[in-house]
Amino acid sequence: MRVVLAEDLFLLRDGLVRLLEAYDFEIAAAVESGPELTRALAELRPDIAVVDVRLPPSHTDEGLQCALQARRERPGLPVLVLSQHVEQLYARELLADGTGGIGYLLKDRVFDADQFIDAVRRVAAGGTAMDPQVIQQLLTRRAADDRPLGRLTPRELEVLELMAQGRSNAAIAERLVVTERAIAKHTSNIFAKLGLEVSDDDNRRVLAVLAYLDHGR
Repeated sequence: MRVVLAEDLFLLRDGLVRLLEAYDFEIAAAVESGPELTRALAELRPDIAVVDVRLPPSHTDEGLQCALQARRERPGLPVLVLSQHVEQLYARELLADGTGGIGYLLKDRVFDADQFIDAVRRVAAGGTAMDPQVIQQLLTRRAADDRPLGRLTPRELEVLELMAQGRSNAAIAERLVVTERAIAKHTSNIFAKLGLEVSDDDNRRVLAVLAYLDHGR
C-alpha cells in the first residue's frame, strides 16, 4: 500500500515513515510543505494520503486544503488528516463530500501504533476513522441545536459515537459489554429517529450518520 505523508516536523515525519514501513506500507513520498504535497498527490497517485492540517508556507490549513483539492481531482482518494487540536471546521470540511476514505485523528493517537495503523488501513479501504474527541464535539454541537438528535437516548448517543468512529456492531457490543443483538436494536432505533435508511454496509451507515451530524436535515 503506497502512502504519501505530509508533516513539517522532521522528527515526527521520520517517526511516521519508520512506523508505516514497519507495518509494510510503502512510502511513495514524505514531504513537508503544501506545494510538495500537491505535486506528490498528482504525480504519484498513492493509495492513501496521511496529512498534517497545518503545513508551510501558510501554517494554517494548507495540508487540509491540498488534500481536499486532490480529492476533488481524484474523487474517493483516501485521506487521513492529523491535527494537534480538535478543529470542528476542519472536520466538517473533510466530511462535506459525503464519500468514504476519510479520517481525522489527533496527533496524540500516533503514539498508539496499533490504533494509528488500524486507522490508516481503515481509511485506505474506503472507511472512516474519526478521533473520539472530534466525534464527541460534533455530537455535542448537534445535540444542542438539532431536535432529531435530541430524541436519542444517552445509550443511543453512545452507540452513535462509536459507530461514527468506524466501529462495527460487534466491536461496539464488545466495548459496551452488551450483546450484538442489543446493538443492532439500538442501531435500528437510531436510524429510525434520524430518518436515515438502515444498510448492511457499515461504512455507508457511518458516512450517513456523519453527513447527518455535519449538515443536519
